[in-house]
Amino acid sequence: MGNSLTFPVPGRPNLGGRLERWLSRWRRGGIEHYTAGETDFKGERWASTERFAVNDERIWLDALPEAFSGLRVVQISDIHHGLFLPRKWLADAVQQTNSLQADIVVLTGDFVTYSRANIEPAAEILGRLRARYGVLAVLGNHDFRVGADAVTSALRRRRIEVLRNQHVTMQFGGASLYVAGVDDYGYGADVRRAVRGIPRDAAIVLLAHNPRIISLASRQGVSLVLAGHTHGGQVNLPLLGTVYGRSPERLRYKIGWDRLGTTQIYVSRGIGTIVLPWRLRCPAEITRLELLPGTSESSRQAPADGCRLNFYAGTPLPGRGMSPAGN
Repeated sequence: MGNSLTFPVPGRPNLGGRLERWLSRWRRGGIEHYTAGETDFKGERWASTERFAVNDERIWLDALPEAFSGLRVVQISDIHHGLFLPRKWLADAVQQTNSLQADIVVLTGDFVTYSRANIEPAAEILGRLRARYGVLAVLGNHDFRVGADAVTSALRRRRIEVLRNQHVTMQFGGASLYVAGVDDYGYGADVRRAVRGIPRDAAIVLLAHNPRIISLASRQGVSLVLAGHTHGGQVNLPLLGTVYGRSPERLRYKIGWDRLGTTQIYVSRGIGTIVLPWRLRCPAEITRLELLPGTSESSRQAPADGCRLNFYAGTPLPGRGMSPAGN
């Protein structure tokens, strides 16, 4: 691809034989680190009989055309397929997601953690995702460390469109909604390139792994950023909080909804874990977002059949026979 970027791929860190053996025993024991009905930072509770909590959010966008009112976007982030999140659990996440009947499914990075051997199995299972208008993805920092090109190729072979500093155009009834995606923040993210050719007053949803992109997104007039990376802190200790702290100021752009100027952001807690094989008071999350125009709840009509995706990347992306959008 004309605008693909290549980066060095560091090797897997040596965790030490004793730790590896302990983790293997932990997995064989089948101890689940996802607990339904856990408590969040504000004392609220997520109740779920499924492995992953489904968090429903409504997002109002001033520039969203009425034709796209009620668009259902389901987000999965930070899968980290491997020892901590095995095939069965990833298949459960896909099944739960498919039951939500999304218009679009978006995957916001970190598909694997350490091993290239996990790339193909993860892609194969994610290839079972179903959405009305398709599945879009961006890469996370762990994907770059393991092999960005390998992850990209594996996902695209399963008809998952990986946006590498690119955007797609959703069109219906003469109206347009733009979904852009960037590489990870530390590995060549280029928001300006991703939104090149999009009218300044248009509604733009930006997929990015790391929420630190929010300042760059705000400068480019992005309406909404969907991110992950933080795991919501993953472990939320009473009184102490998370690695990010517990005050609202320290938790800004680390979990849930926030905004910077006119740019809104939603940061998913993700479904996988890293470093530690468990979560505490910070349950794994599949996010279901409903996009609505302006600040009114009066219009909730979902887009009708006939919406299509056009790809813009300088060169066409592989996909569903769709024509590339113009500059």
